[in-house]
Amino acid sequence: MSCCLNSSQSTKAETVQELCHKKLALKSNCLHPTTNEPYVKTAVGGKDNSPEGAQAGITYGFLVEFANDEDRQYYLEKDPAHIEFKAAVAPAVTRAQVIDFVSGVF
Repeated sequence: MSCCLNSSQSTKAETVQELCHKKLALKSNCLHPTTNEPYVKTAVGGKDNSPEGAQAGITYGFLVEFANDEDRQYYLEKDPAHIEFKAAVAPAVTRAQVIDFVSGVF
């Protein structure tokens, strides 16, 4: 799952930094409902630095990897840590774009 965001111009830089760190912390904070262990395989992200000029207003990108569709669905629909994060980030974001894919499947 790839998630790209653009922060509101009125959002303070410190707030953006805090929210980005919280997004990456979901790798540790999202716990599987049956094992109570972290289930996010990979979580990386950063601020756009592309010289290509094709960002379409997106300034931050994140890649989150799951072992299977069931884990992704739990993350999207039921995980308390992710639900809390979405509520915290919503006021600071003017645009979000998400793309889900399976590596190597075209």
